[in-house]
Amino acid sequence: MSKKLIIVESPAKEKTIEKYLGKDFKVLATYGHVRDLISKDGAVDPADGFSMTYQIIDRNKKHVDAIEKALKKADALYLATDPDREGEAISWHLYELLKERNALNGKSVHRVVFHEITKNAVREAIENPRDLDFNLINAQQTRRALDHLVGFNLSPLLWKKIRPKLSAGRVQSPALRLIVEREKEIDAFIPQEYWTIAAALYKDQQDFTARLTEYNGEKIEQFSITNEQQAGDADAALTTAANGQLTVLTVDKKERKRNPAPPFTTSTLQQDASRKLGFGAQRTMRAAQKLYEGLDIGDGQVGLITYMRTDSVTLANEAIDGLRATIADKYGKDQVPEQVRVFKTKSKNAQEAHEAIRPTNAQVLPEQLEGKVEDDQLRLYRLIWQRTMACQMVHAIYDTLAVDLVAETSEGPVGRFRANGSVLVQPGFLAVYHEGHETAADDQDRLLPPLAEGDVLALKEIVSDQHFTEPKPRYSEASLVKELEEYGIGRPSTYANIISTLQRREYVEIDRRRFFPTDIGKIVSDFLTNHFEQYVDYLFTANMEDDLDAISRGEKKWVPLLESFWSPFKTRVMEKEETVSRAEALKKRVLGTDPESGRELSVRMGRYGPFAQIGTREEEEKPKFAGLRKGQSLDTIGVEEALELFKLPRDLGETPEGEALSVNIGRFGPYVRYDNKFVSLKKEDDPYTIEYERALELVRDKKEYDANRLIRDFPDVGIQILNGRWGPYITDKEKNARVPKDTDPKTLTLEECQTLLAEAPVRGRRKKAAAKKTGEKKAAAKKKSKKKKARKKKAGKKKAAKKKPAPDQGDD
Repeated sequence: MSKKLIIVESPAKEKTIEKYLGKDFKVLATYGHVRDLISKDGAVDPADGFSMTYQIIDRNKKHVDAIEKALKKADALYLATDPDREGEAISWHLYELLKERNALNGKSVHRVVFHEITKNAVREAIENPRDLDFNLINAQQTRRALDHLVGFNLSPLLWKKIRPKLSAGRVQSPALRLIVEREKEIDAFIPQEYWTIAAALYKDQQDFTARLTEYNGEKIEQFSITNEQQAGDADAALTTAANGQLTVLTVDKKERKRNPAPPFTTSTLQQDASRKLGFGAQRTMRAAQKLYEGLDIGDGQVGLITYMRTDSVTLANEAIDGLRATIADKYGKDQVPEQVRVFKTKSKNAQEAHEAIRPTNAQVLPEQLEGKVEDDQLRLYRLIWQRTMACQMVHAIYDTLAVDLVAETSEGPVGRFRANGSVLVQPGFLAVYHEGHETAADDQDRLLPPLAEGDVLALKEIVSDQHFTEPKPRYSEASLVKELEEYGIGRPSTYANIISTLQRREYVEIDRRRFFPTDIGKIVSDFLTNHFEQYVDYLFTANMEDDLDAISRGEKKWVPLLESFWSPFKTRVMEKEETVSRAEALKKRVLGTDPESGRELSVRMGRYGPFAQIGTREEEEKPKFAGLRKGQSLDTIGVEEALELFKLPRDLGETPEGEALSVNIGRFGPYVRYDNKFVSLKKEDDPYTIEYERALELVRDKKEYDANRLIRDFPDVGIQILNGRWGPYITDKEKNARVPKDTDPKTLTLEECQTLLAEAPVRGRRKKAAAKKTGEKKAAAKKKSKKKKARKKKAGKKKAAKKKPAPDQGDD
């Protein structure tokens, strides 16, 4: 048995690593996590020192089985999962599963880590194995326990007080709060008027402008001139004083240096890919994952970038040497700075990822990948390659010019103006890369004609422009990731997941690449902010992340952290369950009164979405309800819009066959009703404006569909033979029976149909039977688990080793 078995997370790495290590090594993948907390309350037991109960992840059981089988032919196991907390935890979980199966007897087990999938990096890792890092494992398991405790206690409270299927999360909820609070700032913003004044000048056939900086001896600020009257008075006074010309007072020439940005971290990569490529965080990480795992670019698979989940900006010395050599070859030796540029990582947790995101080989140019990799991968690689090259190049140099001009009378100066110009004289790193936040205007030269003190310039006109202040913009993916990073909310591996969770829960929508909170997102955020403010507080969340980082460095114990969190949190949940009413949580908004009935008109959130209501439940007459339309908001809808909703159902008359025809909105959307049958409206149809002819067209189409669907009808006994999605079937509305193969459904007799129906299960029974079977399996597994726990309890320490995050670390 000379085989060595290496375990990675992704199957995409298998061939690449096997190629680097040779025939004595076999590489298999876990396909992600192999074990997780059981998906129900009680998976984390605070009463038992926060012991945790795990189960194997069903979809990956076959991969664990394959690893166990391959291990029988190997004498050594190398755990080579990703170099972060999650990767360390995956290795530990697999180790525990294999140990339970007695698959590790007589095998040596090693943990190996590499930050790039290159021959040298992989071989060096194999030659320098280490033990599992239980500090990292404890940190990951503590995070998982916190997320479980928050989710399984807050989410049911949201279901009870607001509506089912909502969720709250330790990190997602503060992120949602950021988006909601920005929206509130925008709603509350009151624009302020201000005016700017500039001089349009001309010299040597060149037009340029100078802005007013001083008027009547006072410095001009943003709100110095706030209305048209003031602007007009200043315009007239300056025009008179200038008398068609301005005089140059001073000319200030300077040289400005601009240094390159550091190489990419996960956060800055996501931000720049969003701004420059239009990529969402998930799309960026998918492409980066492929570039890291390895792609075939002609000589077999090779990893093209280093590990993409990192908050480090440092570069390995070997990598810097390669960058400087490539810069000298491609751009010239004068573009390589004398001193190596060293960037300092702000993160306290630099041990988790030792390098920034960079190409594994700087000599692999982006153009060499054209036609060999997918478009997203090429574009992202080009961005990473350019940023990394730029960070080790010489600075850019600008010549800047600041010119002060004056309009004056015999009594003295009336107005002072400033004209600014700049010229890029040495592009340096800008020849390769421009940061994503720059606008086109920032990149362009702003030229001024040759000017000297005492020059008298021709004034074309004084220009006054009206402006209004604007609120801060809504978050884009780039700006949200930046804000999360600045607050310390989440970590590089979680940003993309935070954003996708908010969208999946329908707490936010994206329009024109900006986040808009939905009504339900606002209500959930307000509920959590009002009643669980400490737990959605930005500083609290950031401090918790710092504590997890401290655990990963071995500076803190995990149990005391969970204890300090759990007791007050559980108390708060129980208190709010008793003291907060559903009506309070849903935040009814009274709009006014219904002019016809004089009853209260209000809007609120319901179990199936936002709705308007006429009347209250306390009144003898039942309230009337109407759902809000798409695009309407609880916060902004007015009385007239709300009253319009109650115009449904609309009576459209009768069909030619004499069936009553009406239109309404139901639980599953807008529909036309004809007699006692229904047909859904299409996306382009509006129930408030649809006309008779269009409704009739939908009814005709539905009747034609139903006619084609009906094969045979036995109306006396209520049995039909229908065409279904999966082929013809017989139904009596209680049971469905498939038509046997090779049987023409048109030839079936009533007696044959009745026989087939008698043998068929009642509709829904198959699902119930399957559910029952699953329930029986779970019950058996639970019973087996209890027996197993009882055996382990006798063993004492063994039980603790199985259930605590780290077998022999962190217990006080």
